[in-house]
Amino acid sequence: MQNLIEAVILGIVEGLTEFLPVSSTGHLLLLGHFLGFESNGKSFEVLVQLGAILAITLVYFRRLLDIALRLRTDPAARRFVIGVLVAFLPAALIGAVLHGFIKGVLFNPFLVCCTLIAGGLVLLVVDELELEEKYTDATAFSLPMYLKIGLIQCLAMIPGVSRSGSTIVGAMLLGASKRAAAEFSFFLAMPTMAGAFAYDLLKSYKTLTVDDTTLIVVGFIAAFFSALLVVRTFLDYVSKRGFALFAWWRITVGLVGLAGLWIFG
Repeated sequence: MQNLIEAVILGIVEGLTEFLPVSSTGHLLLLGHFLGFESNGKSFEVLVQLGAILAITLVYFRRLLDIALRLRTDPAARRFVIGVLVAFLPAALIGAVLHGFIKGVLFNPFLVCCTLIAGGLVLLVVDELELEEKYTDATAFSLPMYLKIGLIQCLAMIPGVSRSGSTIVGAMLLGASKRAAAEFSFFLAMPTMAGAFAYDLLKSYKTLTVDDTTLIVVGFIAAFFSALLVVRTFLDYVSKRGFALFAWWRITVGLVGLAGLWIFG
């Protein structure tokens, strides 16, 4: 029963943080560490993301369907789909090559705390910059820009950096508005997270027990509903108020985490 309660808590945290620039994986690793939650091969932290994937797919279903229906006749729709795939490929390749190293070495609570703090400081700086907004539509970036965002996303292989944070900041530095940058981060999350889920499942399914699967399913359901809440509110919030709240949250969590590691180990 305790493990189930922990899976629900971790699932809710996954859904709440996946699309915010605060690092869902970093939060799961830290919270799991202090709860004493140990998943088989660190698979829970990756596979539970399926709930968030389905949540954002549901929210954007009509828009995705519209793009799909226009693929044969609309060059802009085709270019956008190609752009998402181009942005997805760097992380897919690096993730496949470094999968064992990432989960075996980088899934480290101390490293997570440090990257949370560093990422928070970066967000504070970026939030104060007066950046030129050349793109206000996430579906109309140039192909080189899509590739550059994809390369920047690879920084999020380090837990605590944040996939959404790196892609949003990268897009803004390349000329996207805050809203367009955040929205493209949502679009890019779909293949990136689905790919990570599929690859990790392929690598770990033989070692997963019935108990492991039960915890993952429970976490997935919790992540789905909490992610729905975030996806529906985040774009409006960040467009009006920026990233300061998330920056300070990252810094606070990182400092509290470091204190906890020093006190409790």
